[in-house]
Amino acid sequence: MTDFIATSAGQRATFLCGKSWTAYVSTFVIAVLLFFAALPLAFKYNARAAFVVLIGSALIVGYRLLTIRSYQLYIDEAGVWLASGILPWKKKLMGVKWRDMDEAVYETNFWSWLFQSYTVRVSQRYTQDIEIHATGMARGKDAVAAINARQQEMLQGSAIVV
Repeated sequence: MTDFIATSAGQRATFLCGKSWTAYVSTFVIAVLLFFAALPLAFKYNARAAFVVLIGSALIVGYRLLTIRSYQLYIDEAGVWLASGILPWKKKLMGVKWRDMDEAVYETNFWSWLFQSYTVRVSQRYTQDIEIHATGMARGKDAVAAINARQQEMLQGSAIVV
């Protein structure tokens, strides 16, 4: 948990986790269907159709891979943040400031325990709404522990007023 990333305000943020390998499974299945089923069928039709299917498939799979890779959960002096998106009009930054945060929790079931891929939820104190909901996060369990420890540290240091 020593990876630091630069934020737009020039603050240092601590990277906690990204998507797990399990988030890539659906993209792998789509890639297999596109490249090993649709592409051979297109070749039977003609080479131009196969070229269009090849380019389209590469773009679809590449976009999905980059989008999954773009998910980053991190903390800084201001709060907890989840950044995602690669295209300028699809980029998102969701977050909860430390003063507004209630708790961070992770959900576990048999599959998440087996593959170490957790759903992370960070809720807001006043509305009980879930501000950050990230599924399939690698090291999500450790990220939640780090978030809650940092919040307790700030509460004890009187950086946050309850």
